Amino acid sequence: MDDQDKFTDYESPREKRYSMQMLLMFDSLIGKNTHGAFHSHFMESVQPLIELIDSLRMIGIDKDIDLPSIAVVGDQSSGKSSVLEALSGVALPRGSGIVTRCPLELKLRKLNKGPWSGTISYRDHNETFHDPLMVENLVREAQNKLAGNTVGICDELISLEISSTDVCDLTLIDLPGITRVPVHGQPDDIGDQIKNLILKYTAKSETIILVVVPCNVDIATTEALRMAQDVDPDGYRTLAILTKPDLIDRGAEREVLNIVHGKVIPLSKGYIIVRCRGQSDINNKIPLSKAMEMENNFFRNHRYFSSLLNDGKASTRCLADNLTKELVDHIKKSLPYLTEQIQTKLLSIQRELKNYEQSPPVEEELMGPFLSDIIMEFSDQINELSRTGHLRDKNVHALLRPVFKKWDIYLRGTEISFTARVNEMIDKYNEMHRGRELLTFSDYCEFERVIKNHVAALQEPAIDTLKDVREIVQDVFTKICYSSFDQYPQLRYIVSKMINNIQTKQEAEVEKRIKEFIDMEKLVFTQDKVFQQKLDPSDIPQKTGMDSNDEKLCDEDDKIFSSKGCALLDTRNLVPDKLVLYYEISYQRFTDYVPMLIILFMLKDAAKTLRHQMLELRNGGDVVNLLSEDSERGRRRVDLKKRLERLTQAQELISKSL
Repeated sequence: MDDQDKFTDYESPREKRYSMQMLLMFDSLIGKNTHGAFHSHFMESVQPLIELIDSLRMIGIDKDIDLPSIAVVGDQSSGKSSVLEALSGVALPRGSGIVTRCPLELKLRKLNKGPWSGTISYRDHNETFHDPLMVENLVREAQNKLAGNTVGICDELISLEISSTDVCDLTLIDLPGITRVPVHGQPDDIGDQIKNLILKYTAKSETIILVVVPCNVDIATTEALRMAQDVDPDGYRTLAILTKPDLIDRGAEREVLNIVHGKVIPLSKGYIIVRCRGQSDINNKIPLSKAMEMENNFFRNHRYFSSLLNDGKASTRCLADNLTKELVDHIKKSLPYLTEQIQTKLLSIQRELKNYEQSPPVEEELMGPFLSDIIMEFSDQINELSRTGHLRDKNVHALLRPVFKKWDIYLRGTEISFTARVNEMIDKYNEMHRGRELLTFSDYCEFERVIKNHVAALQEPAIDTLKDVREIVQDVFTKICYSSFDQYPQLRYIVSKMINNIQTKQEAEVEKRIKEFIDMEKLVFTQDKVFQQKLDPSDIPQKTGMDSNDEKLCDEDDKIFSSKGCALLDTRNLVPDKLVLYYEISYQRFTDYVPMLIILFMLKDAAKTLRHQMLELRNGGDVVNLLSEDSERGRRRVDLKKRLERLTQAQELISKSL
């Protein structure tokens, strides 16, 4: 058979090309000599390949990619444990009901010479022993620790490595036997739990499915084979083992032969029939070596099955050799895909890690400078925002402008109500406000009171404007804090609290100053020149600035009305107009001063205070606590780094093996 014939029909051209390259590479190692030389050289090359996959699994790469493996499945009492015992040379837990309660990774390593040894590993437990009789109890103990002392199951893996001169190089994963009806103490969904656990392994395209089926049942009705067909409908990954041939009803032998020859349910990897130790053999304390000899005699002398022994389709030894070859061939074909998957995932993880900020250093002496750097970077952002109002996608002035415009619109809207109050006061002046003054003379205090009341009413909307600005500025500062210290919850909490405290203090100061400003505006004052600029020149009796007696109505030095000019204006009926003119002056002060005051304290000074306190935090904070990372983000980054480390290590292991 040439190399191209080694590939199954479901492989793509690219997959065939990769596999072809790998086969050529490994064939150059293995060699294509005579059958005896080939077998010897083949067995020498098997162990490195299997150990490579075991090493990859040991570093946890199977969490990232599917590794080539052989999963052993079978219905309860199918003889699965007997097959594994025959392959491993050691007794595994037996009994009725669910015996395999956790996935058991059985790693067989052939020694050219040396004593037998075993190692069992699960969770943080790792134990090496040298007595094969300890295996059964150690496996039971491991299952009890992982799955409890009841009859439940667990998906945690137990790894059992056996090194001996009497085993072949092979790695199998034994899975719990399929059950349909729960027994006493088992959950009602135990059958579904087992099936889900089996599918976790058999559904992977890199897994060879080893189905164990008794000869004395209808193969078409076995749940194990049906599950294999569900995930491998064409039978490319499935190898079936027929057990208990000594229990076949007389006359049913030809049906078994038809099954083995693939005439009932065809499987690409075919069928192998074995006869392992039964319970009576165990009761009679027949050793495994004797049981294998009895098995060979059984097939050699069987009327129907002797031909199967000659064809390499019967006996445990034949099964071991076939499984080893299948696994090695599967590994060789899979290596190119593994390499490609590893490279793809490496690039993906490297890209994702770039989305995370640099993690803090592990060394405590380096944490201080690292903290200083991220604090200075945050302070620079706050400084830039307060100086220009812009920071990347943030424009604080664009957010404040509508608030100040709203304030201005409100102020401008009060002109109507102010004028109405003035007119109401004038309409009722004689009845309510006029005292002993002569006709056309007015009491200034009454007009001043209207202005004071109007100004006092502006305090609440001014403070509302302050609160709106505080919310905007604090929100912008906090967002910068969260983006700068996203992965450091303690630092983020302290800085956000610091921002809130500063804003609260600044708000109180601005509120105090607004009230002071309101009190100042109640004084009703402006420079004469400022007020005169608002007056209409036509209000003066002589537009030339002279009266009928050629007396000057304005001082020459600054063009301000003289005493006589002021007296003439005061006696004219211009009170409403003059108050409205003063309103314009007051309005201009309000519409500018309040926003300027708020910007100065809530943005500029707040940013300055925040930067100062951040520098103090840098010099006096608990560095380790401040740099403790956010749990979810930290876990994700740690997970990515672990995956990166695993994948890099796997890439190196594969490279060294080629």
